[in-house]
Amino acid sequence: MTLKDKIVICSGKIRPVAVEYLQDKVTLKSWQQRGRVPEPQWTEWLQEADAMYSSGNIRIDDGLLEKAPKLQVIAQASVGYDNFDVAACNRRNVKIGNTPGVLVNAVADIAYGLLIDTARGIVRGHLHAKSGLWGERKALGLGVDLYGKTLGIVGFGDIGSAIAKRAQASGMRVIYHNRRRRLNDAALGATFVSWEELLRTADFIAVAVTLNPSTEGMFDEAAFAAMKDGVRFVNISRGKVVDTEALYNALKSGKVAAAGLDVTEPEPLPGDHPLFTLPNVTVTPHMASATEETRDEMALVTAQNIIAALSGQPMLAQVK
Repeated sequence: MTLKDKIVICSGKIRPVAVEYLQDKVTLKSWQQRGRVPEPQWTEWLQEADAMYSSGNIRIDDGLLEKAPKLQVIAQASVGYDNFDVAACNRRNVKIGNTPGVLVNAVADIAYGLLIDTARGIVRGHLHAKSGLWGERKALGLGVDLYGKTLGIVGFGDIGSAIAKRAQASGMRVIYHNRRRRLNDAALGATFVSWEELLRTADFIAVAVTLNPSTEGMFDEAAFAAMKDGVRFVNISRGKVVDTEALYNALKSGKVAAAGLDVTEPEPLPGDHPLFTLPNVTVTPHMASATEETRDEMALVTAQNIIAALSGQPMLAQVK
């Protein structure tokens, strides 16, 4: 069987750059319409698939893998892979590809933007002006400076260190907590501290961890209680890292002065969720990687991961 005979299926619409890359190399079955592939067609595709381009955050588990006996690789255009049962894939020798490194700057930009918003209330200011209150000379209230404040970053990988660079441009002191200390943290201008010290001393906290059993729910009622009064909180990692009810209560009480969330639990966050009743929270729809350039690069790396695996070559990024 040649590479062109290999069948690659897509669970949803994918970027044109990925379609162009794949269609000349393999037999591509791509659903380029809105929404999911109809179930009967998807089941048929799974039975014959050698590879899958996963989109739409579908659950990859034994139930799906049983329907795809020929599957060799599943690649996904994301850093996170919490929708995968990695053990199930490993048992069946199905390789997993993701796209770390590609979206670092785009995600760090959103984190930095949310940090500024929690300090200065940019979205709140827009809504104030739009509502006519500015014209009525109603006071919006004052924000706080980033300059001279301490930013605590939880999860100091590539994204965390990119957030640090942006914060340092605003004159912030950066501390961080990680599973282990970064050997180059001095060069990055950041100081490793314990979890307890970070919560106790940070004026702003940015969360950039991966979701796993040790991080799920790590920001619970006790964590928020241990923070400084009036802390500002940003999450661009995964929604399940935060106990949403605990955050709501901390925002409502003023313990957390403001929050910026690009990820939530549940996700999508319903429009009638209690968080939306609060004036001191900004929620964006998991859009951190949503730039033309980043999404194209993510799509291309995903397609390249598939071709590498089907060709017996090392993948650009493989989850093990």
